[in-house]
Amino acid sequence: MNIVLGVIYHLIGGVASGSFYMPYTRVKKWSWESMWIVGGFFSWLIIPFIAAWLTIPDFENIILSSSISTLGWTYFMGILWGIGGLTYGLGIRYLGMSLGNSVILGLTAAFGAILPAVYYDFFPQDGKISFFEMLHNQWGQYILLGVLICLIGIGICGRAGWMKDKEISEKGDAVDRKSRTGEYSLGIGLVVAIVSGILSACFNYGIEAGKPMADMAVERGVNHLFQNNVIFVVLLWGGLTTNFIWCAFLNLKNKSYRDYTNKKSPLITNYFMSAVAGVTWFMQFFFYGMGESILGNGASSWIMHMAFIILVANVWGLLLKEWKGVNRGTQFSIVAGILTILVAIVFVGYGNSLKI
Repeated sequence: MNIVLGVIYHLIGGVASGSFYMPYTRVKKWSWESMWIVGGFFSWLIIPFIAAWLTIPDFENIILSSSISTLGWTYFMGILWGIGGLTYGLGIRYLGMSLGNSVILGLTAAFGAILPAVYYDFFPQDGKISFFEMLHNQWGQYILLGVLICLIGIGICGRAGWMKDKEISEKGDAVDRKSRTGEYSLGIGLVVAIVSGILSACFNYGIEAGKPMADMAVERGVNHLFQNNVIFVVLLWGGLTTNFIWCAFLNLKNKSYRDYTNKKSPLITNYFMSAVAGVTWFMQFFFYGMGESILGNGASSWIMHMAFIILVANVWGLLLKEWKGVNRGTQFSIVAGILTILVAIVFVGYGNSLKI
């Protein structure tokens, strides 16, 4: 039953993450940097603080009692992840929901799922699972097989996106391309997506770095499902730092700081939708933290989280008709990719059940 609950929590987190960008599409006459940072204040500062305050009594004392090393590494990983998160928005902007999420989250899944386990092969710690241990246990083999299948599914989704781009280019209909895919640009989008995917994996490393804070919370009687909320406070400070600096720079450079008081734009709607996007974004990690508390912060939790996000994002891509007008082969490819990812989730879940 615990395994099922863990999967459900990851599913809810995946729905939140795969859907959070949708409210941004309702923001009108604002530059990207303006809506991004307004949403960011909610997702990286306001809501994490409220979540910790509601679930971890005296969480501020836990942070103040933690070592400089723990706080420093958690914050630093947040900064690196922040760069990944910053470029994530641009990747979606240039590649669309389906292809953008497939490429970015595919790289994030691979690096975030495997590298922490490899790290513990060289620097073993009590309670931490190494790649060698996973490789030589049946439960770990199923999880690693699930990771491999998931990456194959992501690759299929990515190829479907490439096929879509090829069809669009052959038709040469620039107007139709823009109407279906926004500011679609495969070259720029792929470069941005690769950077985002690699750095976004640092969130998982940040959770590992901040584990002493979570352990302290549990020792003080906090429900283990919410132990990671204190980590998110520090980790997301790093993300806020990176994103605030960059968005402030763009506000000044583009003079888009005028957006915040531009009466020609629907100000109330823009602020509200940006806030909804920010709150929705944070909920992915609120529920990820709960699922991780049950399944552990190894390859299984991270790959399952990424897989659900990709599934939801591709569903949104279909609903938004990003695949409208492509041939049956391309449509079959994206469906095959989604189904492959679902199979991967089954393998990861089964591997966890054997571990328990």
